[in-house]
Amino acid sequence: MPFTDPQYISVVIIGGGQAGLSASYCLRQRGVDDHVILEKNRIAHSWRSERWDTFCLVTPNHQCRLPGHPYDGDDPEGFMVKDEIVSYIERYAKKFRPPILEGVTVTSVTKREGYFHITTNQGSWFCDDVIVAIGGFHTPFVPVGADRVPDSIKQIHSVDYKRPLQIPEGETLIVGSGQSGVQIMEDLHLEGRKVHLCLGNAPRSPRRYRGKDAVTWLEEMGYYKTTFAEHPDQAKAVSGTNHYLTGRDGGHEIDLRKFALEGVKLYGFVEDIDFEKFTVRQDVAAKLDSADRSYNGICQRIDDYISENQIDAPEEPHYTPVWRPESEPTELNFTENNITSIIWCIGFLPDFKFIKLPVMNMRGFPETDRGVTELPGLYFLGLPWLHTWGSARFSGIAEDADYIAAKIEASIPQTAHCEP
Repeated sequence: MPFTDPQYISVVIIGGGQAGLSASYCLRQRGVDDHVILEKNRIAHSWRSERWDTFCLVTPNHQCRLPGHPYDGDDPEGFMVKDEIVSYIERYAKKFRPPILEGVTVTSVTKREGYFHITTNQGSWFCDDVIVAIGGFHTPFVPVGADRVPDSIKQIHSVDYKRPLQIPEGETLIVGSGQSGVQIMEDLHLEGRKVHLCLGNAPRSPRRYRGKDAVTWLEEMGYYKTTFAEHPDQAKAVSGTNHYLTGRDGGHEIDLRKFALEGVKLYGFVEDIDFEKFTVRQDVAAKLDSADRSYNGICQRIDDYISENQIDAPEEPHYTPVWRPESEPTELNFTENNITSIIWCIGFLPDFKFIKLPVMNMRGFPETDRGVTELPGLYFLGLPWLHTWGSARFSGIAEDADYIAAKIEASIPQTAHCEP
């Protein structure tokens, strides 16, 4: 049933994923009980519906530490699969029973007469504070020219990929070598499917090195405590692609050179698309070398840390390439390679258009300082590098959520509510 329209509440949280739930928990811990979460679908919707069947975390389970809800399983060095992630979030919600309304789509956020006004598909609200906790990956990105691909070739985005059985017989072309692209490539390859992969600029990381998961080493080294303000290359931080590796089957690194030896065809960056082919750069070797430099750079930082702190850890050599391309094509013809499907794995665009307030930059992302906008009372949570590397992940959301909750708590004595 629609709500009484309009309604007042002190704080509205938009989004019922891990960020929105964390915000609710931290507000309650600070005594700010007068709030509501508006969720378009269900709790943890993106984990349920926007991941493939074999999806799992790429960071160890011990980094799952929502506020008041650290990892509670028996495999801290493992990697939760999709259904386990959903269960982890559901247990969190059951633990403190947040005031969440599911199936409520926010259509606009405005501000007038000192209040934020929230319109939804089930009525409207006015409030003193708004926390937007919907992440930043909203609209699947497909490049200009995709409409020139013949209709006989099935095209989907990574968000719609679930399992190999949905992909038609023939050979599959995956565009993008970030985490989604390489993991979907492996998913198909392990099922015996023939795969072509067009590379992007994603770096790669070791999985385990010198006796520990590389993520565990980097956390111990304080790497993930680096704030955005301290980052030596802020432009790269916000625009760069995450290092690729996987948590599948207990976790392992992904070496595209090994997959090439096993029959996966590698191509360079896609420069043009027409009805019969992709035109590609001859930069496969350069992109593989760049990814490996990142890999060995992580190894060297770990080596230096072990040496400086006189840690007893097994010796291990750095990576040396197991394959190099003998030649590189300039095009990929669909018919000649029996391409029957294309999976676009080239990211997402933000969609904050429902926020009718002057807080967005030219990239479509909000301008904030640790999630706090220049418009008093409007906050964002769960975005990449909002404060640290972990801001959009399970590992860093607690610190960010409590920071915003503290800001809201501090503002309450100065806020007197009266009917507008």
